[in-house]
Amino acid sequence: MKALFNWTSNRIFSYVHGNHLVYNTCWEDPRLDREVMQLDEKDDLVLITSAGCNALDYALDHPNSVHAVDMNFRQNALLELKIAGIRRLEFPEFFSLFGDGGDARFGEWYVERLRSELSKSSQNYWDKRIHFFERPTPESSFYHRGTTGAFGKLLVAYCKMQGIYEEALRLFTAESMEEQREIYFGAVKERFWGAGIKRALRTDLALSMIGVPKAQRDHLEETCAQTVADFMEESMEAVFTRLPTADNYFWRLYLFGRYSKECCPEYLKEQNFERLRAGLVNRVHLHTSDLTTFLKTHPDGFSKFVLLDHMDWLSTQDSRWLKAEWQAIFEKARPGAMALWRSGGARVDFVDPLLISLDGRSQRVGDLLRYDTDRAAACHKRDRVHTYGSFHIAHFNH
Repeated sequence: MKALFNWTSNRIFSYVHGNHLVYNTCWEDPRLDREVMQLDEKDDLVLITSAGCNALDYALDHPNSVHAVDMNFRQNALLELKIAGIRRLEFPEFFSLFGDGGDARFGEWYVERLRSELSKSSQNYWDKRIHFFERPTPESSFYHRGTTGAFGKLLVAYCKMQGIYEEALRLFTAESMEEQREIYFGAVKERFWGAGIKRALRTDLALSMIGVPKAQRDHLEETCAQTVADFMEESMEAVFTRLPTADNYFWRLYLFGRYSKECCPEYLKEQNFERLRAGLVNRVHLHTSDLTTFLKTHPDGFSKFVLLDHMDWLSTQDSRWLKAEWQAIFEKARPGAMALWRSGGARVDFVDPLLISLDGRSQRVGDLLRYDTDRAAACHKRDRVHTYGSFHIAHFNH
């Protein structure tokens, strides 16, 4: 019975991720990453694409190159569209698409200026989805597209049904932490965290929509000793009662369906848009591939690796997959390289025991890495997303 349950869970997740745009925005805080990595023109960085926001943010630090890799070609198609917009649109037009979530003129812009900038596969994808950005009503938004967008739209509907939507919006105009706490504890928490939403967060479909496979759920529940729903309740409490909301564009996006010019990713700010347009965007390169294959076939080495949380997905699968990935990482890591990753769990115990071949002998990955645990823990407390159990900073010893 357990095997059947696991098979069904994995099939649902594979269907969602194999047939849809999943992430319409990145759900990792790049401010922490940039602070830790201290990128400069000597750096070549590789990361999982997701929605491409963070690849563009990293490019603002003038690395030599940023290589965005994703198995889901739809995620790369989204980043390609953003890059095309930076090259061919004026800032108000660009912000109307990726800040406001769409514009009635998108079809015209797409045909006349954007389509020619895209690869054939991205053209094929967006040719059929112009409506994603056309915003036929003021409430419509691209950020309600993709599976995470659909989840966000359901979240808004749930808040309205519970009669707390206006109070939730007030969390982003509060003038002090004390006011945030008053709103959250006094008007939001009890009515939001009812039995219904906790049941929903136990379903494979809901978790797949927000990019949480069964392996990650199992790892979270084992290492945090709580359910996903309880973990999310604690996460939301931290976001709204211990961190200022003024610049928390992650959670703002899901409640409002759009960014503001004051509360948005760095690539959506006009001065940074102009810097990207002036040449920095040309340092971003896209690859539709799994990370291991990309590293094995790419001719050059890297100084920075941003692995997001994807290793959680592999944590209960055949360890050969993770082993092959870390073998490829070490083969392409330059002296003094650094890797960052996040995990749904409070700890990661599936990386260090892996055995790879290096310098002609078998070695444990954990013996080849030096972890900056104090800094990682301090960064984790300030993470504006706050939906991960842990943050990891690893320096390569070799």
